[in-house]
Amino acid sequence: MGQLTRETPAVTTTTRRPRAALFALALGAFAIGTGEFGSNGIIQLYASDLGVSIPVATHAITAYAVGVMIGSPAITLLAARVNRRTLLLGLMMLFLAGNALSALAPDIGLLVVFRFVTGCVQGAYFGAGAAVAAYVYGPGRGGKAFATVMGGLTVATIAGSPLGTLVGQNAGWRTMYWAVVVIGLLAGAALIAWLPRTADLHGGSITGELSGLRSLAVWKMVAVAALGISSIFAVYTFIGPFVTDAARRDAALVPVALAVFGIGMAVGNSLGGRVADRSESKGLTWGYGVTLVLLVPIGLAGSDLTVLLPCLFGVGAAMMFAIPTIQVRLTALAPDAPTLMGALNLAALNLANSLGAVGGAVALDAGGGTLSTVWAGFVLTGAGLILYLVRRA
Repeated sequence: MGQLTRETPAVTTTTRRPRAALFALALGAFAIGTGEFGSNGIIQLYASDLGVSIPVATHAITAYAVGVMIGSPAITLLAARVNRRTLLLGLMMLFLAGNALSALAPDIGLLVVFRFVTGCVQGAYFGAGAAVAAYVYGPGRGGKAFATVMGGLTVATIAGSPLGTLVGQNAGWRTMYWAVVVIGLLAGAALIAWLPRTADLHGGSITGELSGLRSLAVWKMVAVAALGISSIFAVYTFIGPFVTDAARRDAALVPVALAVFGIGMAVGNSLGGRVADRSESKGLTWGYGVTLVLLVPIGLAGSDLTVLLPCLFGVGAAMMFAIPTIQVRLTALAPDAPTLMGALNLAALNLANSLGAVGGAVALDAGGGTLSTVWAGFVLTGAGLILYLVRRA
């Protein structure tokens, strides 16, 4: 897939509506993010409707993450030769089917299966989407390209997820998935209308994609991502308790805190995309380093909203500031497998989700108090930064 590496020539002459193409890619990411995060807000609803406990209901969330971590790289490899435009359209069809079937699921077992299928789309979409965005932007702008696609996901954390949860609470959890289907249909139409039709987006050999998996440096970078980004989830997962239990404020402020975190993510993603194209390491080292600094006041004084809210914004921004650099580094380490590297990046983020949530839960079980989850994030991000610095030495 050498056509889609950072050496790809500029394509302003073949992409008639570059901004529209980038918007279509981001809209697809927004639909995916709304379905993913919206599911977290309706667990209690479908657990009650399907007659299962909350722990059992979370299997559907876990299945989605497994789909991202395992299914997405598998799809990317199997579709190595497929034109990236065609692949994105096929992935959106699978996304629509997965969410429609989720809305119709008669029991928790089938819901788990359908969420796994839907999760298989995410990493493959972001990998192929980043490759197409890099083609549209032209050479040397891989970081901004990935940030553009990720932008749809960050907007989903600000608007899509709360709105999806609100729909589920007022019209039923099945309606939330139907709403995601509607957004997906709009995204699919935009992709059909605006993605460039060109042979330059044809894939390459499976051997080329697999070459990236044989690189130890690639796997070390995946580990750096999975460990370092864990802080997002050691914080984001527990924002509700931070506000209600630690700060002793009304639950009505939880959406505000979530929005503040999401806005920080959007800002950091935008800035990080630009830095990733200019520096090999600043985005990651600065992002991880600033996060470590900001976790300390949350852990020590997060019960004060005047401390908590600015630090939530900062952690969201700093973590997302690092992610485009991770993508650019992965692609540089495996230039013949940019789509697979995008899928691995998303797989690493989902592993980070699990690590952050589990680490936070361990800290709570140890009796550290509500804010102790940030120390789990501190340890994990510190380990990721050390591994990266050692890797470069």
